[in-house]
Amino acid sequence: MALPACAARALGPPLQPERGAPARTTCPRRHSRVEAELAASRPGAVAASVRAGPPRGVSRGFNSQPLLDEPLKASSSLAGAARTPLFALLPRGRRRRMHDLRRRWDLGSLCRALLTRGLAALGHSLKHVLGAIFSKIFGPLASVGNMDEKSNKLLLALVMLFLFAVIVLQYVCPGTECQLLRLQAFSSPMPDPYRSEDESSARFVPRYNFSRRDLLRKVDFDIKGDDLIVFLHIQKTGGTTFGRHLVRNIQLEQPCECRVGQKKCTCHRPGKRETWLFSRFSTGWSCGLHADWTELTSCVPAVVDGKRDARLRPSRNFHYITILRDPVSRYLSEWRHVQRGATWKASLHVCDGRPPTSEELPSCYTGDDWSGCPLKEFMDCPYNLANNRQVRMLSDLTLVGCYNLSVMPEKQRNKVLLESAKSNLKHMAFFGLTEFQRKTQYLFEKTFNMNFISPFTQYNTTRASSVEINEEIQKRIEGLNFLDMELYSYAKDLFLQRYQFMRQKEHQEARQKRQEQRKFLKGRFLQTHFQSQGQSQSQSHRQNPSQNLSQNPNLNANQNVTQNLIQNLTQNSSQKENRESHKQNPGQEQSDGSASNSTNDYIGSVEKWR
Repeated sequence: MALPACAARALGPPLQPERGAPARTTCPRRHSRVEAELAASRPGAVAASVRAGPPRGVSRGFNSQPLLDEPLKASSSLAGAARTPLFALLPRGRRRRMHDLRRRWDLGSLCRALLTRGLAALGHSLKHVLGAIFSKIFGPLASVGNMDEKSNKLLLALVMLFLFAVIVLQYVCPGTECQLLRLQAFSSPMPDPYRSEDESSARFVPRYNFSRRDLLRKVDFDIKGDDLIVFLHIQKTGGTTFGRHLVRNIQLEQPCECRVGQKKCTCHRPGKRETWLFSRFSTGWSCGLHADWTELTSCVPAVVDGKRDARLRPSRNFHYITILRDPVSRYLSEWRHVQRGATWKASLHVCDGRPPTSEELPSCYTGDDWSGCPLKEFMDCPYNLANNRQVRMLSDLTLVGCYNLSVMPEKQRNKVLLESAKSNLKHMAFFGLTEFQRKTQYLFEKTFNMNFISPFTQYNTTRASSVEINEEIQKRIEGLNFLDMELYSYAKDLFLQRYQFMRQKEHQEARQKRQEQRKFLKGRFLQTHFQSQGQSQSQSHRQNPSQNLSQNPNLNANQNVTQNLIQNLTQNSSQKENRESHKQNPGQEQSDGSASNSTNDYIGSVEKWR
């Protein structure tokens, strides 16, 4: 739409860009639809719109001057409209919105200005503070007052970079969990990887008295011979994880061959097609699903050597191992597993050559499984095998008539089962605890002299830990598993005592080895020195025997002392070899005492010679 002639004359000629200014490449922002209609209907409003102010989104302040300093030359009829601002002709609601927009824009500009001035003042203050520090430390050589503008900018950039790094570090590593914020790593040594893993006190106070023979578990396992490791897998004790470690995580001359998609692995001895491990992941459930102590002791020899004649069977050593767990956690984990449909119907429960009858071992459910059962129903079943499962699976059931509860009174039966489980557990080659994964790994490696490739991982968050129970339910679970509670307390005490004993023994052996190395090096040095001195004296004696005898009357005595020292050194080295050959002998203390006596005699002779 073309402007009227009066409006065109009022506007005057179009504005030309200044000389040297960049050319406008885009059209200026147009007014809104309402402004365009008002400009078209009221010719005088066009000039007013030019004087009204900047377009929407551009602020000049509340008391800013109009864009055109000189008043427009318009007709007298348009004078009143030219003095009226454009937004005064708009509706009240729209005017209020435009006023709020301009006010917010001005506040934003004010905030940005204040932030810029604040940062400049902060940089100026930091410059003076750092200048004062540098002047105190370095004197007049590092005065900030004499620094040029480039140095000031560099200093400000370094300070801003440091503040930014601090902010990023706090965002990435909040709190004290970040390794970078632990200053103890620079002042203290690395923590012991075998420290308390169950969040209990690191200081252990033993409750039971065990002999040295009970604590020292050193099995001479010959993987190339006929020895066999038998893993007794108790339900919900972490046995699956430990079983995988046995077939996939041990450094062997001939590792187990595990194929993708198959649960069982082939674990043959080096140079033989015969297994050295009897477990779920090597031989499968050859003696039944989760076979107990009673089943394994009667089944494993028959399964391994069943095809051979009894006279041709080798004299094997069966090393039994197992894993125990806290009874309450194990009970809740088994309940959650049963809820998902587990039944273990394939378990044979063979005892004294036969499985139990339905009257001796009734079932707790009538359907195919017990899925979805509540915890109260799981605890109310008196025939539930989850009650005291660890004691039952580790004891010799033939001592109590297997599953026939009428053989002896219940109190006597419980006592016999508990004592049998403790005895079998103590005489096992190895047992571990689910709550102490790293200690379990350490004791297994020291017992069988077999090292794992990667360390065990302690998982404190399990399905059992996610079950929230009150104190009353926990007391009831402990009551249902009172035999397991006593067995676990006994096993934990024995386990931690074995761990402490093995660690102390390891430290003593390392210290003794260092002492022997120092004595050996010192003896070699003295031996070389005495031999060189004796050779020089013998050569001088050959050249002038009469003069050497008159000057060195004690030459023969020195040579005798040298020969005695050499004899002591040879005796010390031979005794060292004997100690290394009898290192696993229980009578190690006697050899250590004799070695210490010979060492003292050797040192005394050296001091006497000096």
